[in-house]
Amino acid sequence: MNSLVLYENNPFDLIERFFDDDWMMPRFRSPAIDVYEEGDKYVLEAELPGLTDKDIKLEVQQGQLVLSTAKKEQKEESRKGRWLRRERREFRFARSFTLPEDVDISRIEARFRNGVLEVQLPKKPEATPRAIEVKIN
Repeated sequence: MNSLVLYENNPFDLIERFFDDDWMMPRFRSPAIDVYEEGDKYVLEAELPGLTDKDIKLEVQQGQLVLSTAKKEQKEESRKGRWLRRERREFRFARSFTLPEDVDISRIEARFRNGVLEVQLPKKPEATPRAIEVKIN
């Protein structure tokens, strides 16, 4: 006997179906993001598991760094069996970060490795603290 059939006779089946329904699955997810300062640059790291570099869009707009993505759902025709549970679906998100005035926008770089996006935001040379030697006359 199929174990899924047993759930249909379970008095808690209605509750189970309520939490398994598609309307409960988030279509919008926001990744975990860390931002830190490292000497002459700021670094933003975003966890983006299951995405590829083609899914990621990174732009600078009006003094903001905008990170967005849209992951398309796999076509039904590519599956040979029927779905028993489906949590990995189409989703999208967008996050904006106000850039500090000392960021050199022309030198921003981004790398995507192992599901983590790293964006390096170099500071303008004049914004980097400089020690001034005090001379004795």
